[in-house]
Amino acid sequence: MAGEHILVVDDEPRYLQIIRFNLEARKYRVTCAATGEHALALLARSDPDLVVLDVMLPGLDGFEVCRRIREVSTTPIIILTAKGADDEKVRGLGLGADDYVTKPFSAQELVARVGAVLRRARPASVAPSQSALMVGDLEIDLLAQRVTMRGRDARLSPTEYRVLACLAMSAGAVLTRDELLERVWGPGYSGDYHTLRVTLWRLRQKLEEHASDPRYIVTRSGVGYMLAPPG
Repeated sequence: MAGEHILVVDDEPRYLQIIRFNLEARKYRVTCAATGEHALALLARSDPDLVVLDVMLPGLDGFEVCRRIREVSTTPIIILTAKGADDEKVRGLGLGADDYVTKPFSAQELVARVGAVLRRARPASVAPSQSALMVGDLEIDLLAQRVTMRGRDARLSPTEYRVLACLAMSAGAVLTRDELLERVWGPGYSGDYHTLRVTLWRLRQKLEEHASDPRYIVTRSGVGYMLAPPG
């Protein structure tokens, strides 16, 4: 959707220039920040549709910025990580980022990831007959994209919500890891199991009474995952 507003946070001017040029060429509106403190101030004022966030920032680093954003907002976040730094990816995803791009990156990859995350954040069309799903104490309002557990709101990121909705619409059936990656992230994410694993971990932290012994989002070893009513 042309015109969506993206906040880009990076202390390297060349990356800010490259990212801004390529996103604006696709008709996105772009605001830039070179520090975490400036990014948080801009976020509070402008309410962007997506944040592209480098993890290696002076002062307040990207991990802390991500954590603070998730305290107050479900705005989608893409983190920029160093090549080969899988620990950065896992840490960022664990703090609530929706996706990552590895430096150095191609403009095509960046734009594709931005488009994919924004699509996941948009409300999906839902038939009235499927407007709500209930599994035990878990209720998912597909029209409002609102999730409650035992009557209390569970504030999920767009990606977390999509994973849960996908599992809920196949409740009682096991979905393989690749099926979930394809349905939620898209064809370019095949085999990216740590992204899926960390997202499911965050969901369990928010929804399960005991995340280490889940009753709703269960793993079927060697097969995949399933949303099941607690027994």
